[in-house]
Amino acid sequence: MSRPLPKIQRAILSVTDKTGLVDFARRLADLGIELISTGGTAKLLRDSRIAVKDISDLTGFPEMLDGRVKTLHPKVHGGILHRRENPAHTAAVAEHDIPAIDMVVVNLYAFEKTAARPGVAFEELIENIDIGGPSMIRSAAKNFHDVAVVTAPADYPAIADELARCGGGLSLETKWRLAQKAFATTAAYDSAIASTLERIPAGFHLPLVDKAFPQTLRLSFQKTLDLRYGENPHQKAAMYSDGSGVGVANARQIHGKELSYNNIVDLQAAWDLAQEFNEREFDEPFCAIIKHTNPSGAATGKTLAEAYKRALECDPVSAFGGVIGVNRPIDAETAEEMHKLFLEVIAAPGFDEAAKARFATKKNLRLLEVEAAPQNWILKNVSGGILLQDNDSRPLHNVDLKVVTQRAPTPEETRAMLFAWKVCKHVKSNAIVYARDGQTVGVGAGQMSRVDSAKIGAMKAQLPLKGTVAASDAFFPFPDGVEEIAKAGATAIIQPGGSQRDPEVIAAADRLGLAMLFTGVRHFRH
Repeated sequence: MSRPLPKIQRAILSVTDKTGLVDFARRLADLGIELISTGGTAKLLRDSRIAVKDISDLTGFPEMLDGRVKTLHPKVHGGILHRRENPAHTAAVAEHDIPAIDMVVVNLYAFEKTAARPGVAFEELIENIDIGGPSMIRSAAKNFHDVAVVTAPADYPAIADELARCGGGLSLETKWRLAQKAFATTAAYDSAIASTLERIPAGFHLPLVDKAFPQTLRLSFQKTLDLRYGENPHQKAAMYSDGSGVGVANARQIHGKELSYNNIVDLQAAWDLAQEFNEREFDEPFCAIIKHTNPSGAATGKTLAEAYKRALECDPVSAFGGVIGVNRPIDAETAEEMHKLFLEVIAAPGFDEAAKARFATKKNLRLLEVEAAPQNWILKNVSGGILLQDNDSRPLHNVDLKVVTQRAPTPEETRAMLFAWKVCKHVKSNAIVYARDGQTVGVGAGQMSRVDSAKIGAMKAQLPLKGTVAASDAFFPFPDGVEEIAKAGATAIIQPGGSQRDPEVIAAADRLGLAMLFTGVRHFRH
């Protein structure tokens, strides 16, 4: 017969995030657990008619120094840290009249939210560095054999259920899991403080200095999903979240089977490209169809359904089993069109009820609602470390565009080139994109030579190439790429420029009657 679990007699509650606290505290009180609390937490519980004892009644000292000192006291930490099975510990706390504290419910001052607030004063930022909270969390987590430490409101229901089921006690496995989460919480909190203070100059002036890269890179992510496997079946994989609630890692899956590693990689590529078309110059419905991180087709339209059909026209064969990213909520008309093709994932800002109903028959199709989030940094693994760079978010301004050929592009060619330029940025280098009027016509991706990308882009085209424009993610090292593009039927090219042979390349464009724009911006995507 198993021994009964030690009953929790006394809990201390001191939280900044009060989500779910009243219900949790009431369930603790109903189990006969004595509640001790501080400041605003105690007031909330009393206002909710829950019996609570002030921390000052336990310590014999008032909260002092504007709240800086309230739980930093031997009667708090002695009550948490003493080992119940150690006779010397139990004798010491008895001698000093220190009651046992069996549960610590604490979450921390919202330091990161304070730091992110425009106009926050340095003094306010420093005051939002929690001292007592992390100290209690660490004390409780260290003594997890005897004390349960609760740092996440999301855990309240399960803990209350286990207490009710087990006569007011918690299993050692639960206490250990909570301790692990507690140490992760304080580690992330200290990391956020260190990373923020590193950006404050010696004069203590805010706003924060925008350092390109921190001297010490501190990363904190929580696992949200164990994946069946990685890129290949013999590789293990998981997905982690930054906890922001936005972006692909925090997307809400509303339908379909579980995501795979490759789904998520393609999903990010689709979503990134779709976000390019929420800007003023192309603020219209847009659809990208992605295969193996490259767009097989991309297009704008008067409606999202039209954008999807135009994207599909570019390469209907490659689109089979694709991943779709759009910049508008999906409606019934769009869903009807997409329903006709086998697709793996659709990512959108939302789906209306009619769209959800139409997709309901496709049991395996994954539907994800994604909230846009800026990506500031791009990380890549290398052996022994990582590479870190800014996100490739350099916009193209009118001042960047330089006509270098005898013939200037027409307004229609210019608009088509700007569209192609946005798409080309999201094609693996070497990249050539043929397009017209908000629609890709041919995509040449990931070749070792630029001229081969030009040939493949033309070879892949299912729509007429005559009268298209072309975008190149980097300069042409030789005229042969321009000659290949002209042979395909394109009339204008947008490219960064910067080659030693630019004069030869420009001369070839003039000889062939092409217009050419230099941007001065390169978009390699390795």
